[in-house]
Amino acid sequence: MGTRVVPLPALLTAALALSLPATAAAGNASATRSYLNANYALVHAAHARIQQVESTLRGLLAKVHGECPLAAAGSPQESQSEQLSNEVIGTMVLTAVRLDLPAGRAYVRAVGSLRWSSSSLTRSVHAYAAKVAKMITLPVPRLCEDVGSWAASGFRALPAATEPFDSVFLASWVSPGFLPSGLRPYEGGSLRSLVRSTEKQESDIVELEAREVETWGEIMDSLELLP
Repeated sequence: MGTRVVPLPALLTAALALSLPATAAAGNASATRSYLNANYALVHAAHARIQQVESTLRGLLAKVHGECPLAAAGSPQESQSEQLSNEVIGTMVLTAVRLDLPAGRAYVRAVGSLRWSSSSLTRSVHAYAAKVAKMITLPVPRLCEDVGSWAASGFRALPAATEPFDSVFLASWVSPGFLPSGLRPYEGGSLRSLVRSTEKQESDIVELEAREVETWGEIMDSLELLP
């Protein structure tokens, strides 16, 4: 019986089929390691500045007390007051973000080229990175000026910048750190401790955000602005 000759194209196809899973797995593992390190750096930078954020936001409150106390006194509680309330939140968040712009920029650079075999995972990471990129470029509103402008109109006309700002800010507002569940299959043993450390620091940041709700309320009271 003669030896059957397998055509060269068939051999190449078989070899490629065998190598693709291994190549994809290596690519997923490499992308995950790079991502988790970049994400940790972003979270750690924010975590290291918790006390500075608290102090800075107390300074923002003092600024409102000093520059525009009671600026919205007598204002109604309706859609425009809600939009200015969102501007107060945006002012607080962006004031905190401005404390460490390099960390945000480094994160965006580090993850922009990462890809996984899962297109949904890749999209979710890039969507989060796009929000971070927007957050670090949004200008901080001129809160006292904007509330004063609204008051000067008899509380009938918002400043031109308020609605566009709210729209972009609310669509882009994210906390530091993003760990999508799609990463878990690629988190080797050496990365799990990094994930646990990241999650612990994220938890501390969430607690900070919860505490700063009180500062938001004090700023609103100082302005006499109703949400």
